[in-house]
Amino acid sequence: MINTNLKFWRRELAITQAQMAEKLGIKRSLVGAYEEGRAEPRLVTLVNMARLFGITLDQLVTTDFSKRKNAKAAATMRQLEPAPATPDGDDDPEPPAAAGKLRILALTVDRDQNENIELVPQKAAAGYLNGYADPEYLGELPKFRLPMLPSTGSYRAFEISGDSMLPLVSGTVVVGRYVDELAHLKDGTPCVVVSPRDGIVFKRVFHKARPAGALALHSDNPQYKPYDLPGTEALEIWEAKCYISSHFPAAEMSLERLASVVAELQQQVAGLRRG
Repeated sequence: MINTNLKFWRRELAITQAQMAEKLGIKRSLVGAYEEGRAEPRLVTLVNMARLFGITLDQLVTTDFSKRKNAKAAATMRQLEPAPATPDGDDDPEPPAAAGKLRILALTVDRDQNENIELVPQKAAAGYLNGYADPEYLGELPKFRLPMLPSTGSYRAFEISGDSMLPLVSGTVVVGRYVDELAHLKDGTPCVVVSPRDGIVFKRVFHKARPAGALALHSDNPQYKPYDLPGTEALEIWEAKCYISSHFPAAEMSLERLASVVAELQQQVAGLRRG
């Protein structure tokens, strides 16, 4: 019971085993042992876990949160948590999700408790809008690992469509790292943005000097005009870290070649004038 709850709540909080160990003041190997049922946490550790998860100690050891009905109840519990007071003591409402911390991320892990990179193909894009928070749905998606990516953070891969971000063509797979705090994202960063209105899009995101919570989405292809997206509509934002494609972009013209082309054109113009 405890091991399944630890896995559930760690995924709800979208943190790695290392991050959880740091918050609890224990070794990462212990977190893995607890989740695999190879060891039992001490009472003081259980108390710290309950506080971290925002539940009671009794709920931690008696309620199986991995069951769907209990998972929904857990989501409701987190939504009802009071917002922290502002520095001046006023209990202002929490800002929109995209203005600060984004929504809780659902994850899948392999048998060694390493997070997977789930692949969302174009044909699964519509279904992802309904299943992005459902571990069972994510468990059915193709998965892979890229050892060269940093171990900090959670990653997901999306097959993009369209030509708004040339030279990346339709069918390119973009691997993104989950953005849990929008304030940490630099303006102009290419990201996969998931929203009910637009589905899954790949754009450059601008949010600084914007109205609270608002996002401006820009394409690299100048034929597509920028547009705004209310921050509350951003279900997920994934900062692009690498891409996989079978299409190799054409080599850019060098300065030497460009100068040569200009010289040839100048000679042709001069010849036309003499003629």
